Amino acid sequence: MSTTNSILLIEDNEDDVFLMKRALKGAGITNQLRVLEDGQRAIDYFSGLGEFADRDQYPIPAIVFLDLKLPIKMGLDVLAWIRAREEFASLVVVVLTSSNESSDVKRAYGLGANSYVVKPPTADQLLDLAKAFKWYWLEFNRFDRVTL
Repeated sequence: MSTTNSILLIEDNEDDVFLMKRALKGAGITNQLRVLEDGQRAIDYFSGLGEFADRDQYPIPAIVFLDLKLPIKMGLDVLAWIRAREEFASLVVVVLTSSNESSDVKRAYGLGANSYVVKPPTADQLLDLAKAFKWYWLEFNRFDRVTL
């Protein structure tokens, strides 16, 4: 399976996508960022279906940021789909959502999320989160599938 050190953001809110791109850039994260806007496209991407069939052009990312409130297929359904496949067992999935509901947190961790983060309310806090993400996930964490 072809993998890269890219980051996949699965998010349907254009404002949140803009803010996340800005925060990642501000934190000095240079990994390629791909964005998908709904849960079904995410599953198609991981399945290599349709436009995503070329793994050289659409490789499996090292890290996924997953919103829960997505059109067509919800984020928790995408997470369950990912974790049901052995080839994605070590894929890092960070739930990044506006939901602070304890049931969502419990279900996400129960389905195998590596982290659950509630979207910060300000751009400055999102930048701080991106810096912390870079520090932990990209500088100190060790991956068994890829080297970042």
